[in-house]
Amino acid sequence: MTGFTVALVLVVATAGLLRWRRPAWYWLTFGVTLAALRVLVRYASVMDACGLTVAPSRWRLSLARVTNRPVPNSRVPRILRLRPTRTGLVLRIKLRPGQDAFDVSAAADRLRHSFGMYGVTSHEVRSGVVEIRMTGYDVLKRVQMPATTDSAPMRIPVALRADGSVHYRDYRSVPHGLTLGATESGKSVYQRNLVAGLAPHDVALVGIDCKQGVELFPLARRFSALADNPDTALDLLEALVTHMEGVYQLIRAQQRISVSVPDAEIAADIWDLPTDVRPVPVVVLVDEVAELALFASKEEEKRRDRIITALVRLAQLGRAAGIYLEICGQRFGSELGKGITMLRAQLTGRTAHRVNDESSANMAFGDISPDAVLAAIQIPTETPGIAVTGDSSGGWTRIRAPHTSLREAVNICNKHADRTPDLPELAAFRPAVALLPSARVPLSKTASATA
Repeated sequence: MTGFTVALVLVVATAGLLRWRRPAWYWLTFGVTLAALRVLVRYASVMDACGLTVAPSRWRLSLARVTNRPVPNSRVPRILRLRPTRTGLVLRIKLRPGQDAFDVSAAADRLRHSFGMYGVTSHEVRSGVVEIRMTGYDVLKRVQMPATTDSAPMRIPVALRADGSVHYRDYRSVPHGLTLGATESGKSVYQRNLVAGLAPHDVALVGIDCKQGVELFPLARRFSALADNPDTALDLLEALVTHMEGVYQLIRAQQRISVSVPDAEIAADIWDLPTDVRPVPVVVLVDEVAELALFASKEEEKRRDRIITALVRLAQLGRAAGIYLEICGQRFGSELGKGITMLRAQLTGRTAHRVNDESSANMAFGDISPDAVLAAIQIPTETPGIAVTGDSSGGWTRIRAPHTSLREAVNICNKHADRTPDLPELAAFRPAVALLPSARVPLSKTASATA
């Protein structure tokens, strides 16, 4: 009996220590089993307390009356599946007639308290089927990306969502994005994760960094074109417009429109072209967009208008030509001048890190989701990297990118430098970089001295 007591105390102490210092390990060893049992045991009572039950049907009431049996209880949504994950549980339920997915979403906070979970979110999988994702601990406190992700061409895993799933930057479905954030909010780390994720893919990276290139020029080996001042940025953007027009001419030449060609073979963008003639897609990263929109003289104002016009044209027409925009800045509102709101309307993906005022959050989400605005202004200062992301559909979630140092991003870009494509229209803006040093190591000090 003494041995059993000692073992029990050791197990409880280990569980408490893991829960305090390593919540992810605690969840995988103890938490997932305890949470699954708690959900299954409390399910019926919790659904009833949260108002997620329906009264028994008339035929059941009539049957009980005829057979002189007690009145049947209210019915709860039927459990279809309970699946454990590395961060929580996924509960899929079948709603009863008369119930709505919004009822489950509105009761998410009550479900979180009742089941003893850290977070609960829900979404409708199909008509009458709702998936409830529950997290067992704060997954954004210490971001650990899964070892394997469902990556695909132009679909990059960049962060972890609050529900424990991976957040992807999918350029095929959301071609252009806007990233806002105050100083030291984690915006640069998010951008590094994008570059590091895109580096192994067959894509041309184009960068505009008007902070004299301190953010993007260390990654120059993987960039096909770079600009570090507004004058060079203007020439680069106009060269991109020329490249876009050339891609459209190629698509026109490859469309093969005739009465004998099935509709599925008619090309409308670069992804419909044969692989051997398909142009390489281009991702344009603009760091601190306000530097492109500010001006102090008439000449700078003319340059600014041409820059914004080129960006608007790329945002409106670039998707089919395989040109995607990633625009970053601290603010992005009408005070930056004419054409800015037109450009913002074309940026479907929105990501906001910690901002200094509510108006900055409104620039990102005010036109799509008031709830996302409230979530963005509540990001604390001591948690850099946490952001709110959404799109024009109104859906949003909290994310956090894993910390990637500039050295790590540079190493990844150097590793995949051979994938950097040469675009003739952008050859004048190709950064000049020295050759990588040889990886050979001398076998002895003597060999090193005589070399």
